Amino acid sequence: MFFFFILFPLRVTMAAIFFLIMWPLARLRLAGLSEEERSRPVTGWRRWLFHPIILVLSRAVFFSLGFLWVKIKGRRADLKEAPVLAVAPHSGFLDMLVLCPTQLATVVSRSENSSLPVIGALLEFNQSVLVSRKDPESRKKAVAQITERVTSNGYWPQMLMFPEGTTTNGSALIKFKPGAFLAGVPIQPVLLMSCHQKSSWALWHTTSQLYTNMTVEFLPVYNPTEEEKQDPNLYADNVQKLMAKALGVPATDYVMEGGVPVSKLGSLSLPMESPARETLSLLRKDGLGASEVEAALGRVIDRCQSGGEDFKATADELAALIGLTETGTAVTICGLYSKDKTVDLRQIYLSVAALSGFVSFKSLLHTAFTLFDREGRGSLGAVELSDLMGALLGVPQHHTAELYAEASSEGQLTEQDLLRVLTAHPTYQRVVNEYLQPEETGPQLSYTPLADGKPVNNNGSMQNGNGSLLSDKKHD
Repeated sequence: MFFFFILFPLRVTMAAIFFLIMWPLARLRLAGLSEEERSRPVTGWRRWLFHPIILVLSRAVFFSLGFLWVKIKGRRADLKEAPVLAVAPHSGFLDMLVLCPTQLATVVSRSENSSLPVIGALLEFNQSVLVSRKDPESRKKAVAQITERVTSNGYWPQMLMFPEGTTTNGSALIKFKPGAFLAGVPIQPVLLMSCHQKSSWALWHTTSQLYTNMTVEFLPVYNPTEEEKQDPNLYADNVQKLMAKALGVPATDYVMEGGVPVSKLGSLSLPMESPARETLSLLRKDGLGASEVEAALGRVIDRCQSGGEDFKATADELAALIGLTETGTAVTICGLYSKDKTVDLRQIYLSVAALSGFVSFKSLLHTAFTLFDREGRGSLGAVELSDLMGALLGVPQHHTAELYAEASSEGQLTEQDLLRVLTAHPTYQRVVNEYLQPEETGPQLSYTPLADGKPVNNNGSMQNGNGSLLSDKKHD
């Protein structure tokens, strides 16, 4: 704490000063150029004058934040050897230190970042590829730009991409997005290994240390096979496994939805770490035995079936309803299911009851159907099915159209239709048989490993294991 009060303000102030110096210099690099000239790589005096200055100032920013030394392992491939540098794991903003040993390679960034002070100027300086995740046309344009640049035979600078596409705590590699692999060009995998805090508290934690170590390791260039060139997903999976093996962490097929790691089962999203399992664990830690949990669930469902339209409860209300001794436990439970300070009690009851073993799945589904068929029609619409499955699984379900089409008959989805699909369909029965098994008897879904013998590459065989991935999880 002593170092925090001294080092944190000092280091943040120094970094801010360096950023403010960089701001106008970054703008000057492209000042006076037309749109056509900006669409080409910067050369001549604009490059040799401004590039080394921004590079030195960038390193100064991270030096001021406590990254006094950066250990480099391996050799960075030149542009024609590997037009793309694939960096993992991606833990947060401080990973951008990798731009220093890669000579400020071009990056891909969200278009929204271009309007940020300083950051926008640096993205312009970098001639970054900007993409809006909400605009399909923007994504198509970004893919075309990336492909054009990495296949330009050295005309454009090297590109640096984080193929995970989001941040994790680095204890596993989530599924790589195919963007960096679409062009089928050689890629150099780059590993980031550091001891800085990988959470929302990263900045203050890192800056309050005397110093922070980081290692950047350049692995040998990965040359894709013809099969991988034709299949970007296979190419991405194989590079992911290679990097995971080198890091000594699992390679998983989890993707990120709403900041939550999930695996895909048909059109459903199964969270890696079930909020309901964590809730049961918290209830046990708070001193609730099996009978107390069953009684608490009874009070929750009574509240849900009381006839009101408001199923939301605050942490205080949840604590009183369940009978918790610590309100903090209720706050934590709310945080597992929602980003705001309230929780939908239907989610609590259905997801926890499914894993508690107190009721059969058939009975639980009947209760769920009744809760979401508020008009008593005897059938659910597509939105209602999405809400019901989100409550059962503990995370929002945004892509249930396939399940609805599979289960519905003549535009209607009855309780029996849904029960049939969830208990007999070769894909969706896994929801009941694996994910919603009671905690005492059923296996908890863990990583679905990619190293299953199917993908084969020319750079050696990969294996991986299991582990934990993210902390501080919240859902939309």
